[in-house]
Amino acid sequence: MHENATIQKLVVPEEDAGQRLDQWLVSHVPDVSRVRIQQLIEQNKITVNGNAPKPSLRLRGHEKIQITGAVELPALKAFPEDIPLDVVYEDESIAVINKPAGMSVHAGSGKEEAGNRGTLVNALLHRFNHQLSQIDDELRPGIVHRLDKETSGLIVVAKTDKAHRKLAEQFSRRQTKKTYIALVHGSMPQPQGTINTPISRDLVRRNRMTTRRTDGREAITHWKVQKQISGPYGKFSLLEVKIGTGRTHQIRAHLSSIGHPVAGDTLYGAPHDIKSTEKNATPVVLNRNFLHAAALCFMHPTQEKPLSFEQPLPAELGRFLHEIGGK
Repeated sequence: MHENATIQKLVVPEEDAGQRLDQWLVSHVPDVSRVRIQQLIEQNKITVNGNAPKPSLRLRGHEKIQITGAVELPALKAFPEDIPLDVVYEDESIAVINKPAGMSVHAGSGKEEAGNRGTLVNALLHRFNHQLSQIDDELRPGIVHRLDKETSGLIVVAKTDKAHRKLAEQFSRRQTKKTYIALVHGSMPQPQGTINTPISRDLVRRNRMTTRRTDGREAITHWKVQKQISGPYGKFSLLEVKIGTGRTHQIRAHLSSIGHPVAGDTLYGAPHDIKSTEKNATPVVLNRNFLHAAALCFMHPTQEKPLSFEQPLPAELGRFLHEIGGK
């Protein structure tokens, strides 16, 4: 049975007496989530002995249950746009995309339609003809995890609700492995290190996160120096970064908190123009964050095989490294 469509008749065995209706249905109707079961009940598309039940109904055995239709999902607030996508991998359940910097993953809930253009979701809806999971909400079909707008790199999206649930479980249990490449200002004091200060919303600048509040959520960032750069544009460190948690702006906020903001990240203290000590030299400008999701490893949600993907630095980051003397 597909999660969103079928008509089915079931009879509850006597030995299953005492179970909740919604829990029993999840275990007896393949690939249907508890949320979908509850939605079917709310929409009067499940009957027990001909009556409309509550999800918490305790079964007595021998009940006749009928599923009479599919869940009516809310209309998507996103719309398809013909935007080129770099599809690294695709099958019937998932797709892996190499997202460019400058593209939001999805629109904000408070934006009007005119402000919802150009997102990854819009591009996905066009590319996959609306074949995306809708387990989250009407703004984020297919989206299991996120990358900041000015961060490039690998992101996995779900085509089915089953794939979405399985992937979300992996992210929640920290079973996925994500590796980022970041260029930060200054020379790191050690070859490698871990930042584990909690992160929360900055109450003064609401578009930022902060490590200065005591009520933040656990956040763990591991960094390792790949290259130290010193030249007329100053000192920089090229880092490999791995995260043990997935908080909003985590890498950016953590690295800034120890005095090493990500290059190009003016929100967290990086300069917009990077000036040279050489006379008459032109300042260099990076119109994005030097943060790239370079590797992503996870277990395929339905085939149960490990998948691993890598993407090199985008051309604009390579050019920037060359300009500051990093190559």
